[in-house]
Amino acid sequence: MRPASLADVVGQAHLLGENQPLTQLILAKTLHSAILWGPPGTGKTTLARLIATNADADFIALSAVMAGVKDIRAAVAGANRALDRPTILFLDEVHRFNKAQQDAFLPYVEDGTLTFIGATTENPSFALNNALLSRARVYVLKSLMPDELVQVMRRALSCERTLEGRVDDEFLHQMAEAADGDARRALNLLELALGLAQSRSGGAAGPGGIDAAIVAEVTSGRMRRFDRQGDMFYEHISALHKAVRGSDPDAALYWFARMLDGGCDPQYVARRILRMASEDIGNADPRTLRIALDAWETYERLGSPEGELALAQAIVFLACAAKSNAVYRAYNDAVADVGKYGTLEVPQHLRNAPTRLMKELGYGKGYRYAHNEADAFAAGVTYFPDAMGQRRYYEPVERGLEIRIAAKLRELRARNRDASKGDP
Repeated sequence: MRPASLADVVGQAHLLGENQPLTQLILAKTLHSAILWGPPGTGKTTLARLIATNADADFIALSAVMAGVKDIRAAVAGANRALDRPTILFLDEVHRFNKAQQDAFLPYVEDGTLTFIGATTENPSFALNNALLSRARVYVLKSLMPDELVQVMRRALSCERTLEGRVDDEFLHQMAEAADGDARRALNLLELALGLAQSRSGGAAGPGGIDAAIVAEVTSGRMRRFDRQGDMFYEHISALHKAVRGSDPDAALYWFARMLDGGCDPQYVARRILRMASEDIGNADPRTLRIALDAWETYERLGSPEGELALAQAIVFLACAAKSNAVYRAYNDAVADVGKYGTLEVPQHLRNAPTRLMKELGYGKGYRYAHNEADAFAAGVTYFPDAMGQRRYYEPVERGLEIRIAAKLRELRARNRDASKGDP
């Protein structure tokens, strides 16, 4: 059932289309080290075998789950014995090798003893060391679409003439949807369905042996792809956060549901909702911070699944709220200035003076108590270190409550300027 040529490959048109660079390299029998990165069941091993076949190369397949440095050395020894033809070392699940193990085959890749092809479901930027990445080109494989999975299953059925044409397209499409982009899963579902049909027909599955009941049985309890620590996890939370920031409550709910469906801890989502309330809404609607905390507390008291509704409620409110990252930007600017200016002294007038000595040294001298001033505002007073002068970090946006905050700050800042002009 595995494709024997590029023409047989289903999907990955962005890599294996007629004029795509990888297609041209394969047809030209040009070998180069590569990393094949993609979800399970997208054809990484198949593609590596096709590259070896087209280049007439020895193909040594290892899995990082079971292999070690000893196996790498054995592969090198085999490559040295086969000097008349190139050798491809294919390492599945390459991300499971630690950095030292990855370094073990770098010299042989460098001197041309081996052409290395690694397959991984994890982001190579994090899972592989830079030395290996610099010597290999990364190709990203995509999940197969349902129609493509149907093609894979039809090919499997055509391999056995007694089965060809005996499964309705409707059932194939239902299994393709359940396979969620994974060709291996699609074939497993098909095999299971055929086995059930055969057992229920007394050992001879005839035409129409696979029915709706069998398809429903084999596709029940399916789980969408989601990893709780890998790329998909961070991609999902990024999508949720950006949907809230972009004021799209519908998309935000969708990504929230996707994360829960994949088994994400709702407590993690609650923490991120709290972050969104502060980072993306801030003083435009300060209520969101309290709403996020209330939703988190509600979830802790109710648990799943009842508590998840409170998180959904908070997500919708945050998505619909006025947005401002003014405090977020202001804080980052203040942190940058702390690093830039170093340990500047606190101005004398801002220092507390609890002892006589401190008063004699001038601590607190000239301080103006704001509550004794008009409107509880001491116009012209500077609260920054003398070497910095007056700095401005917080610039409210013209949205939500920050409209009023901005108006108030404009008034106070204008009074500060007028007071400064009046200084002798």
